[in-house]
Amino acid sequence: MSTEAKKQIIDVGDGAAIPRKSDRGLFTAWRIAFFGAIGTIAYLVWNRPDPYLNILKFVPDGIAVTFQVTLGAILLAIVIGLITGLGRISKNRFFNGVASLYVEVIRGIPLLVQIFYIYYALGTIVKVPAILSAIIAMAVCYGAYMGEVVRAGIESIAKGQREAALSLGMNGRQTMIHVILPQAVKVILPPVGNEFIALLKDSSLVSIIAVADLLRRGREYASESFTYFETYTVIALIYLIITLFFSKIIGVMEERVSVNK
Repeated sequence: MSTEAKKQIIDVGDGAAIPRKSDRGLFTAWRIAFFGAIGTIAYLVWNRPDPYLNILKFVPDGIAVTFQVTLGAILLAIVIGLITGLGRISKNRFFNGVASLYVEVIRGIPLLVQIFYIYYALGTIVKVPAILSAIIAMAVCYGAYMGEVVRAGIESIAKGQREAALSLGMNGRQTMIHVILPQAVKVILPPVGNEFIALLKDSSLVSIIAVADLLRRGREYASESFTYFETYTVIALIYLIITLFFSKIIGVMEERVSVNK
């Protein structure tokens, strides 16, 4: 048996697989899927403008809402994740306990239940607009996952870095801000990108509380025209194109980060 073990990247998640040039099969599959989806939509629109072109004209505002929810949720989730991650590595038992409890509880409740809880259950106490409820629910859910990403990123930095900073006269706070976090950002950037894609896909759940996202707009068109097969085919292809596009962006970011390490 060889004494040297091969390093393998375990990449399992809800988002689209990241196309890396080192994985030729996946990289080729990404190109076939991405350009195939674009070509399929173009073919359908060219051959049957009614209803395919009409569907494409109907859903753009839903795409805008999808991005609005996704971007708002991911930005808030990053903030929550940063606070949670720092709490998870804190030596203060109270902060560590609160952060750990938050992670365990939130990760144990399905996202759809959290959306319902914030919009309907808490709505009986404080009325929150649907789109804001969606952003809050998704941010709270993904903040727990981001917290673990941040924790793992910080813990991946060699202890010698912290010791060197402390020996130079920095206190714990300065060490974290100026030494540890800048290095951890390079480590956590790809996982954050993966969470963004997963969140983008899960944003389709917000249509259940009447947020006019891409899926909701598709449902509205299908219920009016009864073209369910055509409408949901277009919706599925649009989601596929968007997620594959961002997976490629994340793949490029990973390559640049690995080069700059």
